[in-house]
Amino acid sequence: MTQVRNKATTKARPAAFSTVSPLAPKSFAHLPPLAGVRLASGEAGIRYKNRTDVVLAVFAPGTQVAGVFTKSKTASAPVDWCKANLKDGSARALVMNSGNANAFTGKAGLEGARAVAQSAAGSVGCRASEVFLASTGVIGEPLPAEKITKVLGTLAQDMSSSGWRAAAEAIMTTDTFPKLATASASIDGGKVTINGIAKGSGMIAPDMATMLAFVVTDANLPAAVLQELLADGVKGSFNAITVDSDTSTSDTLLLFATGKGGAHPAIAKAADKRLANFRTRLDGVLLDLALQVVRDGEGARKLIRIDVTGAENDTAAKRIALSIANSPLMKTAIAGSDANWGRVVMAVGKAGEKAERDRLTIRFGSQLVAEKGGRAANYDEAAATKAVSGREVDIAVDLALGKGAARVWTCDLTHGYIDINGSYRS
Repeated sequence: MTQVRNKATTKARPAAFSTVSPLAPKSFAHLPPLAGVRLASGEAGIRYKNRTDVVLAVFAPGTQVAGVFTKSKTASAPVDWCKANLKDGSARALVMNSGNANAFTGKAGLEGARAVAQSAAGSVGCRASEVFLASTGVIGEPLPAEKITKVLGTLAQDMSSSGWRAAAEAIMTTDTFPKLATASASIDGGKVTINGIAKGSGMIAPDMATMLAFVVTDANLPAAVLQELLADGVKGSFNAITVDSDTSTSDTLLLFATGKGGAHPAIAKAADKRLANFRTRLDGVLLDLALQVVRDGEGARKLIRIDVTGAENDTAAKRIALSIANSPLMKTAIAGSDANWGRVVMAVGKAGEKAERDRLTIRFGSQLVAEKGGRAANYDEAAATKAVSGREVDIAVDLALGKGAARVWTCDLTHGYIDINGSYRS
């Protein structure tokens, strides 16, 4: 019997993934019903028993869609399917599953994706090209599409406007908590809502957006406008985070606009000033979800923010910031509350961007630890250690060469990362 769950549930999870991250939110956002979308989650038994692993979201006719996807050369079949369908800009349904990524599965992978889309289309009453897909889980194993198609009909009959938390839980893999965010916005006085869910914990180093993330608004915006807003929004959110420097084959971020919310004037261009508040709130939802992913980094105990200023340009600053964020030496030092600023120096030097030793300054929190080519004159080891000992650590680097600046977020690297990934398929 198919089990449908539209409320928060407790599911059986592998032991290695059961401990909730200490960086998890104290409480989870409550996503309100959003006009023009309903969701249902169910158990298909794709990989694990007694847990939800399939989500069906159904959108009102006329819903517009935009998306950004992984640049991986070994992208999954659902990514290829979505990219092909995105050209039309119209969406009626979304099917998400956990437990199997349907990546590196050859022709069978595309056939499985098509079978799921066609089944959903039949249940919803739309074209298969209006169905979007996302899969997460193990790479290289054939997708048991029949398990998914078997439950879609039941899910289509048990939709709910309040199924957001259940949906966020159903797409979890090594995640230790569901990721949700919501915001209210206005477009020329018309009130609209933005809801979003995401999953991600490991294999996080986005090269477009990241992991799986789905954002829905009841605003009435055309696909072209959504696409531009989304492409801009990921720059400072999903494309500014990293957990382990690995880009997934399945990274997918979709933005849907149902057009069923508060009335507002027609918007034809993303640059329209009337979109200012909406853009700000959308960017806020994207950043909220992205930071929840970093806070749930596999084995993470600390959230690390890295600010780079004074670089030749913004691109150089971003590369240097990511070089620091992705350094295992830096991440393990922070894990051990070791104020080893030499590892930051190393990461700056290897980034391949212009840097001058005697101009460089490094701060841990408010503590100046390095300047003028060496240790800071007033260096305080105890204060520096304290600055890297909390749950949240700030590292600031100034190159004093130009106006380039960037901010990225990462997490520390602990033995927990090995425990999780050493047992991922067992």
